[in-house]
Amino acid sequence: MRESPFGPPEGWRDSDLIGVSNHFDADLVLSAYRHGVFPMPARRGLMGWYSPLSRGILPLDGLRVPRSLRKMAKRYEIRVDTAFDQVLAGCANPRRVGAWIDRDIVSIYKELHRSGVVHSVEAWTADGRLAGGLYGVSIGGLFAGESMFHDPEIGRDASKVALIGLVNLLSAAGREHRLLDVQWQTPHLATLGVVEVDRPRYLSLLQRALGVDPPAWRPGPQEPAE
Repeated sequence: MRESPFGPPEGWRDSDLIGVSNHFDADLVLSAYRHGVFPMPARRGLMGWYSPLSRGILPLDGLRVPRSLRKMAKRYEIRVDTAFDQVLAGCANPRRVGAWIDRDIVSIYKELHRSGVVHSVEAWTADGRLAGGLYGVSIGGLFAGESMFHDPEIGRDASKVALIGLVNLLSAAGREHRLLDVQWQTPHLATLGVVEVDRPRYLSLLQRALGVDPPAWRPGPQEPAE
C-alpha cells in the first residue's frame, strides 16, 4: 500500500480531527479512505480530515430491522445509481440540521461517481418518486457511507430502507472481511445495529477489507429489501 498522505497512524492527533488542508482533489480523497481517513469541511477553503477515535461500523450480520420497518420496506423499490445527483442534492440540502456538504464535496464526489467509486442506493415509491437514499465510497470490500436523506412528505423510513438495500447488496457479494463504515455511531444508528470500534481496530479491519473484491455495482432496480 502507498504511504499515507497523513503520515503513520501512530503520529496522528489524539482527536477525531487529524489534520486540515487547503488542497482537495479526487486522488487525495481516495488515498484518505484507503488509510482510514475521510474529509469534512472545516471552514470555507479549508478541508478537515477525520479518523474518529471511536468509529461507527455496521456489521453486515448485525443489522436490526424491526417488524414495522420490514413492513415499510415493501412500499419501496431499491435502485442503485439511477439518481446519484438527486441523492447527493438531498443529502446536501442546506435546510437540514447539521448540513455540511459544500460545493467542493459535491464536485469531487460527482467526479468519483463518474469514475465508478462512489455509488448511491435509492428508495423509490411505487409511482416512481425518489423517497430517500444514501451514497458512499466503495473501495475493495470497504463501503464508507457518507450521508443519507429522506423526503419528509413521501419518504417515511426511506433512508433506512435504502440502508437495508445496501446491506443486502454487500452481503450478496460475501460478508467475510467486508466493512460497512458509517463514521460515527449515533443513538439512531445504534438502534439499527451500528457499533463502535477504536481506531486501531478499525484500521486493522480496513486492511483486511481492502483485499476483498468489491460488489458488482449494477445500476438499476435491485432485489427487494428484506
